[in-house]
Amino acid sequence: MNSAHVSATAPWIRTRLRAAPGAAWALALLVAVTACLAAAFPRALDRYEDAGLRDSAGRAGPARTSIQLSDTQPDLMLPQDQREADLRPDALRTRYDRVRGVVGRPLVIDPAQSAYGVRPADNPVVPDAWIPRPNGLPAQVYLATQSDLAGHATVREGRLPRTSGQVTSQTPEIEATVTAATADSLHIKVGSVIHVPGEGRAPLAVRITGILTPRDPAGAYWSTQPLLRTPTLVVLPTPEQPKYWLGALLLAQDAAPALLGTGAKPGPYWQLAPDTATLHARDLTGLKTAVAALESGPGLQQVRSYTTPDTDLSTGLDDVLATFGELRSGIRPLTAVAAFGTGTVAVVVLLMAGGLTADRRRTELALLRARGASLRGLTARLFAETAVTAVPAGALGLTAALLTIPEGRRSYAVAAALAVTLTASAALPVRAALTHRTVRLHGPREDVTTVRPSRRRTVAELTLLVVASGAVEALRRHGTSGSAGDQLVALAPVLVGVIAALVLVRVYPLLLRRLARPAGRLRGVVGHLSLARAGRTSVSAVLPLLALLTALTTAAFGGSVLAGVSDARDHAALLAVGADARLDATAPLPAELPDRVRRLPGVRGLAEVSVTDQAKPRDGLEAVPLVGVDPGSYAELTGRTGVGAFSERRLKHPTGSVLPALASPSVATAYGTRPFLVRLPDTSAVTVRIVLVRDATPAVAGADFLVVDRAGLSGTAARPTSLLVTGDRVSGAALRKAAGSSAGVTVRAEERARYVDSPLQSGAERIYTAAVLAGAGYAVLALLLSLLRAAPERAALLARLRTMGLTRAQGRRLLVLESLPQALLAAAGGTLTGWATIRLLAPGFDLTSVALASAQSPVGEARLRIDPVSLAVPAIGVLLVAVGVAVVQAWWSGRRGSVRELRAGDAR
Repeated sequence: MNSAHVSATAPWIRTRLRAAPGAAWALALLVAVTACLAAAFPRALDRYEDAGLRDSAGRAGPARTSIQLSDTQPDLMLPQDQREADLRPDALRTRYDRVRGVVGRPLVIDPAQSAYGVRPADNPVVPDAWIPRPNGLPAQVYLATQSDLAGHATVREGRLPRTSGQVTSQTPEIEATVTAATADSLHIKVGSVIHVPGEGRAPLAVRITGILTPRDPAGAYWSTQPLLRTPTLVVLPTPEQPKYWLGALLLAQDAAPALLGTGAKPGPYWQLAPDTATLHARDLTGLKTAVAALESGPGLQQVRSYTTPDTDLSTGLDDVLATFGELRSGIRPLTAVAAFGTGTVAVVVLLMAGGLTADRRRTELALLRARGASLRGLTARLFAETAVTAVPAGALGLTAALLTIPEGRRSYAVAAALAVTLTASAALPVRAALTHRTVRLHGPREDVTTVRPSRRRTVAELTLLVVASGAVEALRRHGTSGSAGDQLVALAPVLVGVIAALVLVRVYPLLLRRLARPAGRLRGVVGHLSLARAGRTSVSAVLPLLALLTALTTAAFGGSVLAGVSDARDHAALLAVGADARLDATAPLPAELPDRVRRLPGVRGLAEVSVTDQAKPRDGLEAVPLVGVDPGSYAELTGRTGVGAFSERRLKHPTGSVLPALASPSVATAYGTRPFLVRLPDTSAVTVRIVLVRDATPAVAGADFLVVDRAGLSGTAARPTSLLVTGDRVSGAALRKAAGSSAGVTVRAEERARYVDSPLQSGAERIYTAAVLAGAGYAVLALLLSLLRAAPERAALLARLRTMGLTRAQGRRLLVLESLPQALLAAAGGTLTGWATIRLLAPGFDLTSVALASAQSPVGEARLRIDPVSLAVPAIGVLLVAVGVAVVQAWWSGRRGSVRELRAGDAR
């Protein structure tokens, strides 16, 4: 065989696939699953990020995300007919079409929810006495027109407004409609007439011709200006806080010029609603650029060239995009760590599969080289042989990923699946080319205990050690948020695991040699023979050890991230609620309520507290929350929750007049430890002395508080206003039923669920969960490949030993003990490596973005912590799989008998 005949590969491929169909199907399954996972990851990430961006826009609401352009009323120096023409629908539509064209991609405007019209700068006061006046103040009206009113509302009663003839500023009467909410609040009916005071003319009569129901009240058409659909009760900023009604009257579009004869100061407006379905997180930079150009860049200049120089643009979309960008920048490094960890393990398993196949066919390939096969020709044939299996499998995995996750960029998925396919196809030929560079009739022994590492390997390991050390140091100094684009930092946990694997590979032969001597002095041959067999393992068996350690480290790291997220949410919910549930009221609670709550199922403890927000120490102007508690029940509560625990006797009311108090650090710093007077809102006063300082207390969530024995307070101040409930399964529905309307109920479990604020957060959790499961799965697969590689050799050994008198029980023990050294080393090493990796990298990881909602919580930063379950479960799983495979192999060999294994000349 030579390079001239490399193209004739069909007979070779067909022959090899028929000779080992099981190996071909196993490789195809491995490639398909790995390609599916690799292709699904970028699409899943895109899906979660897009959903997070759209969720952020939805939570912000159209009032913030819409782009609103407004102009002042037409210039008073213009002729009256020109001023009126500027407010007519044709002129507004022309400018609307031009303004829409200014918005640059990737920001896309939704024409169905966008609108234009005329709205007032001032809201006229109407004198009609039949409109409700809560505090005697007359109502005000918001006179506006909006395009396509018929397409966005259903007429519940009456008809839409219209005009007869051309409307001018002197038109005496026009028509309008109102929404059902406005009609109910302002007592408006079809046929009602509202009189708007005129300027230089008689009052303008506005006749109501219809009552509307919005078709999509939450859409941008109605919610950009919520006043159009829902009236508001305006509170004046005076000590008496008087109120008046403000409601919108929706005029016909042609009726806008009539507003020029009133004090409304009408001006045109255009509201552009972004199409949230087209928002993609990958376009975040482009979206920010497009919004910035409209706010203060060339886009605004172009808009003003189409309208007037006084046109103003306002939007909160830039703030929404910036907030989402901060959340994503905190989450992305963590998902990158998960991707690099699982990806590294998958690549190691693919390379290991190719390496084990090359070892299994070592004799065959050496014979071909000895008979004249060129290295290039042999490599090409092996590549073609593997590609015939890997390429269809990779295509199948890619198709499955595309069908499972239809959203996201396809190019990234195709590139990931292609990389997996190429790696799987090249693993066998590259390993064979490295092994058979030199033609040899008989290769030297490559036992793991006899082969010494080469200088090249030593240099490579030292280089990797330096790179890993630099990555870990960078992560410890700067954290993940400051290096989101630094892929080296994302690789740090993997590099630490790889270094530990290389160290254990060096230690493994030393341990075997040290254990072999004492084992040889034991009675029986099983122990000594098992260690001898483990030492005779081919040096290529160190690759499974590398895969196992990397997988275990990644699984431990991912599990610790999930545990840290869960702990942070639990702690934040506990600090926010103070117990498993709480009942709060602004007035003293009913006297029978505590007993009703105690009798509810699942309630174990109850602490009655009185909270006074307006307690003023030393007759000062600053108020400090004063909490009156029963020291016994409250100390028990703090002991159970672990929040500000203290001893009951330290807070008991003494016989004297000074109350001992527990204070926050800021209050203790401000008032010291000497007694001081605290005045309460009921005109009573108490003298307190700070004897305990705690960072937090369950009754209040703020940074300032004083806690005293309520037995020393006045009767009014001592009456409970809150109940803090502890229990295993406290039912929020039962508590609300017991409290009725006397108190509000907050449940810790409900508060915890609130911290999953964005699909981006939940998506990051799912990705990390998938990474942990995938890492564990690849670890088990690496172990299975390693054990199955030596299965024929072990079967032949058992058959020969049975002819010498070895029993089946001894055979099982032999196989189990032979597989234990490598599995035990991997399990123990993986556990220690995972623990060390988390301890080293924990200072650089802040899980707050993943754990908590955008609403700030009192937990502070959520740090990475060691999760014993994530360390122990994968390691125990490795040991169980190793023992299980050995037992099954011994059982299966006993059922098959020894005749086939003892035949001379059979290939092993």
